[in-house]
Amino acid sequence: MDQFHHVSTAFLELGRSYQEAIEDITRKMGAGMAKFICKEVETGDDYDEYCHYVAGLVGLGLSKLFHASGKEDLASDTLSNSMGLFLQKTNIIRDYLEDINEIPKSRMFWPREIWSKYVSKLEELKYEENSVKAVQCLNDMVTNALAHVDDCLKYMSALQDPAIFRFCAIPQIMAIGTLAMCYNNIQVFRGVVKMRRGLTAKVIARTKTMSDVYGAFYDFSCLLQSKVDNNDPNARKTKDRLESILKTCRDSGTLNERKSYIIRKEPTYNPMPIAVIFIILAILLAYLSATRSNYI
Repeated sequence: MDQFHHVSTAFLELGRSYQEAIEDITRKMGAGMAKFICKEVETGDDYDEYCHYVAGLVGLGLSKLFHASGKEDLASDTLSNSMGLFLQKTNIIRDYLEDINEIPKSRMFWPREIWSKYVSKLEELKYEENSVKAVQCLNDMVTNALAHVDDCLKYMSALQDPAIFRFCAIPQIMAIGTLAMCYNNIQVFRGVVKMRRGLTAKVIARTKTMSDVYGAFYDFSCLLQSKVDNNDPNARKTKDRLESILKTCRDSGTLNERKSYIIRKEPTYNPMPIAVIFIILAILLAYLSATRSNYI
């Protein structure tokens, strides 16, 4: 708060249309977050409402700012909200362990309606004996987040300004990539799961047009699809949502223009056998040299 005067000064230097957008969203966000200080995230609707207050409203606010700049048409509230919800749900999924271990009190944002199908207490997901149930619950959460992808793709496809487009698109690609890393991955309950720096750099460097976005979402959705276990309780729902995303990407007609975002594993060799062969050859040559000296 000691530095808040910098924020206030910057705010007062903005045009009135920008100030009105920020005032409106900030007021709603503050009221919504205050509501959840004493309210648990129980149902799927609670989960969407909480994510709306902390991130969906940011999406709405940004859409208003983009429109106020004269560079973009005003996006619908539904699409703007989904942009925020997709990012927030990805963060909540990825940050399970950090949030549940928070001191002095755990932060619990996973909705009871989902996790109670697998364990009696949310913190039980981190225990090794619950690994199977934990992964099933994780996959349920990822599937829930995937419901927002089609809206996000519609939102981004309507953007016109290159700088605004990249500002919106790069975090969305990072989100689908993170979900692909997290899905069916017990490490979410053991440590930190995130995209490699090289892959992150590739996303930032390559994301320039909507065809890049379709390509990235297609690649990461394919990766996610390859990890779906048919025995998972939500396998059918997950596959249906992924197929919807893949169809949207295919229907764009731009996939032939893409460069793969997935760092594929190249065939590798094990250097150990080669080292052993060299050692054997060295011993053999030494032996032959010694034998030859004895004969001489």
